[in-house]
Amino acid sequence: MNDDLTTSDRGLKLLTECEGFRSHCYDDSAGYCTVGYGHLVHRGATGTDPSGEAAFTDGLSEIAALELLRGDLAIAESAVKRCVKQPLLQRAFDALVSFVYNVGETAFAGSTLLRVLNRGDWVLVPAQFHRWTHAGGKVVAGLVKRRRLEANMFGGK
Repeated sequence: MNDDLTTSDRGLKLLTECEGFRSHCYDDSAGYCTVGYGHLVHRGATGTDPSGEAAFTDGLSEIAALELLRGDLAIAESAVKRCVKQPLLQRAFDALVSFVYNVGETAFAGSTLLRVLNRGDWVLVPAQFHRWTHAGGKVVAGLVKRRRLEANMFGGK
C-alpha cells in the first residue's frame, strides 16, 4: 500500500533539522551515546562502551553522517510501511518516518498514535504526536518543537 514511498527531501530536511549534526559522540536527551544526525552508537552514556565508540573517536564528517542517516532512515521507513495499514500521503509518511526514527519501531508499533491512524481517524492523529515529548521522565523542549513540526507536516501545514 505504501511500499513505493521513501522519505522526500522535505522529510529529510525536517529530520536533519530536528536531529542536528554532531561530529563527535554525545549523549542524546535519553542519555544514549549518539553521533551524526542522531545515529545511535549504543544504549548507554558516552564513555561506557569505548569499543562501540571507537569508530567515531576522530569525529564524523557530515557526508559520513548522511550515509549513516540513510541507513537508519531505511529502517524507519520499513517500520512505517509494516505498521501502517492506511494509504499515506507523502507528507504523512515523512512525518511518521521522522517520528519512528526518534522513538523507534517498538514504541511506534504499540502507540495510540498508530492505533488511531490505522482506525482511519486522521483528524485525531496530529494530537497524538504531542504525547511524545518526554525523555528521562522530563518534558524536553526539543521534542516539543519536533512533535509540533511532525504534527504540522502530517496535517498538511
